[in-house]
Amino acid sequence: MSETPPLEIAPVVRSFLDLSDAGGNAIAAMIDDAQDRKTARRGWPKGRPDADQPLAGHMLAMVFGKSSTRTRVSFDIAMRQLGGRALILDSGTTQLGRGESVADTARVLSRMADAIMVRTDDHAKIEEMAHYAHVPVINGLTDRSHPCQIVADLLTMIEHRKALPGLEVAWFGDGNNVLHSILEAAALMKFNVRVATPAGFEPDAHFVQMARQAGCTITLTDDAAAAASKADVLVTDTWVSMGQTQAKEKLAAMEPFRVDQALMARAKSDAIFLHCLPAHVGDEVRAEVFEGPQSVVFDEAENRIHAQKSILLWCFGKLG
Repeated sequence: MSETPPLEIAPVVRSFLDLSDAGGNAIAAMIDDAQDRKTARRGWPKGRPDADQPLAGHMLAMVFGKSSTRTRVSFDIAMRQLGGRALILDSGTTQLGRGESVADTARVLSRMADAIMVRTDDHAKIEEMAHYAHVPVINGLTDRSHPCQIVADLLTMIEHRKALPGLEVAWFGDGNNVLHSILEAAALMKFNVRVATPAGFEPDAHFVQMARQAGCTITLTDDAAAAASKADVLVTDTWVSMGQTQAKEKLAAMEPFRVDQALMARAKSDAIFLHCLPAHVGDEVRAEVFEGPQSVVFDEAENRIHAQKSILLWCFGKLG
C-alpha cells in the first residue's frame, strides 16, 4: 500500500496593484523590512544575495509596455538580492505586441513564473492580468497609479527623519499617477497633501475623496507659494509623461508650478525635495534645487530596490 503524499499548502497569492491592496499596517511593515535589509547590506556588493535568500528558486516575469530604467533595474536586483531571478519581457518582442490577449498572457506566465510585474499604459490591463493570473501581480506603473514608487518615497521620507502621521507634503504640477498614489498613501499613513496644479490638471477626484474620508487635509490650489509654505516635503514630476500629446499647451500651463529656490525657501528649513525621475531640469525643477542640499532624489532612486524587495516579500506572504 503506497503512502499518502503530504498535503500541499497553496501559496499565498497577494497582488499589489495599489497601496490599498496591502493597507497601512502592511506598508509600515514593508518600510521597516526595507530599512532592516538595507542596513544589513551596508558595504556589500550589489549582486550579493541577502543572508536569508527568502525567494531562492523563485522567478519574477517583468512585462514592460513602457520604457523604464529604475523599475527595470530595481526589480531585477531586488530579486537577485532575495535569492531569486527575473526575466525581462517587452511588448515589442513578445506576442503581446502582436495581439495576444492579456488574459492568455497572464495564464501562460502564471505557469512559468512565480510572480508577474507589469509596467503599462492602461490600468485596466493590469487589473485584467491580476484577474486571470494565479500568481501575484505587481503594478510597476500604470496611467492611474505608481504604488511601488511611493513605498520608496515613504522609506526616503522616514530615512530623512520625517514621521509620516501629520506630515505636510506639497505637490507641484500635473495631477498624475504618482500624485494619485501619494494621496492613497496619505489616506493609509495619515499625512496631509497640498496639491498645487493648474486648472484642468487636477488629480482624480476618487483619490482626493479617499484621503479626505480618512481624515487627511487635502488642499487643492493654483497658488504654488501657498502650497509650499511650511511644507515638510516638496514633490514634483515631469510635466509631460510618456505618450502624452499637446505638450506645448501643457508646458505653458505648468510654468508657475516649477520648483525653484524661492519655493523651497517657503518650506520648513529642513524640508526635502523628491522627484521620481527622470527629471527635466529647467522645466519642473531648477538645477539649484535638483542639485541642492535639500534634494534627496538619488536616495529616493536607490530606495526603489529596497522597497521592491519588501513588496515582493509581502506578495509572497513572507511579510505582514
